[in-house]
Amino acid sequence: MDSWHHHAVIEARFHENIADIPAADWDALRPDGNPFVTHAFLHALEDSGCVRPAWGWQAHHLGLYEHGRLRAAAPLYLKGNSHGEFVFDWSWAAAWERAGGDYYPKLLCGVPYSPIPGPRLLARGDATLQRALVAALRREAERLNLSSVHANFLCDDEAALFGADWLARSDVQFHWHNRGWRDFDDFLAALNHKKRANIRHERARVAAGGLRVEWRGGDTLDAAEWDAVHALYLATFDAKGNHAALTPGFFRRLGGLAQLALARDADGIAAMALFLEGDGVLYGRYWGSRIETPGLHFELCYYRGIEHAIERGLQRFEPGAQGEHKLARGFLPVRTHSRHLLLHEGFRAAVREALQHEAESMDDYARELAAHSPYAQGDAR
Repeated sequence: MDSWHHHAVIEARFHENIADIPAADWDALRPDGNPFVTHAFLHALEDSGCVRPAWGWQAHHLGLYEHGRLRAAAPLYLKGNSHGEFVFDWSWAAAWERAGGDYYPKLLCGVPYSPIPGPRLLARGDATLQRALVAALRREAERLNLSSVHANFLCDDEAALFGADWLARSDVQFHWHNRGWRDFDDFLAALNHKKRANIRHERARVAAGGLRVEWRGGDTLDAAEWDAVHALYLATFDAKGNHAALTPGFFRRLGGLAQLALARDADGIAAMALFLEGDGVLYGRYWGSRIETPGLHFELCYYRGIEHAIERGLQRFEPGAQGEHKLARGFLPVRTHSRHLLLHEGFRAAVREALQHEAESMDDYARELAAHSPYAQGDAR
């Protein structure tokens, strides 16, 4: 498609509510079934009060229009802080503000509270339109005189569309890949002896605790069950000193997108793990428990998820950010990618230098992890 033709007739518009964009128009631009960039998911965050200016989130979604028709879009936010992003730039903000600048607000292209790699430049895979989105992000940051614009948890093919001015960062997550195992025991047989024995021991301890564990689709939970699930999420976040941004209304709005592993005792739901599913992938998101049972976290968050993925023939299970302990449980290291445009050239040069050291450390870390595969025959992807 001719890029000059595009630039002649394409208009960038910014929307303070995703509800201003028809759901069918937005969803038609998605290249895959990743649930986190669906109109329904993003609208649920806004409509249930999880995304709000008081918490540092103002929707500023980008649409590229040709003769009034939406041709490309990107989930975009004006950020008043760096909470809920999972690509940490606090030190950049501190340095810029020490130098007398205002780091916030900044622009963020990403999904609130969701460290999930996925599409961000929604244009049905049209690289010309995707580059036009990247250019529009930059122009908007310049127009608003902002410090920076950030694009987090990019797909590999999208990361390549950001120019050399955009600083590259990478991190590591741990994902489980399905090799066509018949059942959980078949998966265990692929692990080395020590890892296999450890998992069996953990699962046996949980089984001996007398909890009833069940797998449920989110659309089968009643209001009281959803309230119990949300209360567990809230208590667990609070106990760790984190800000629990997701409301009961948001949890209920997830409905059919959500899958849950629930553990019950005599008093009802004692622990939960909440997952989303889409496009052949299971995504682990939230966990909460009101009891201390050894191994219960691993049982609900990892082993039940793996069982579900095998049963459903899912390709992959991504259990969320951080956690080397996942390696011992069959999850392998995968690189994640973000791109960052700092508009001040001197500041950009200083951060670029710092990122070179960070990248070397990350490469070393990834190599170290790769040398410790839990599988008997090395890397099991």
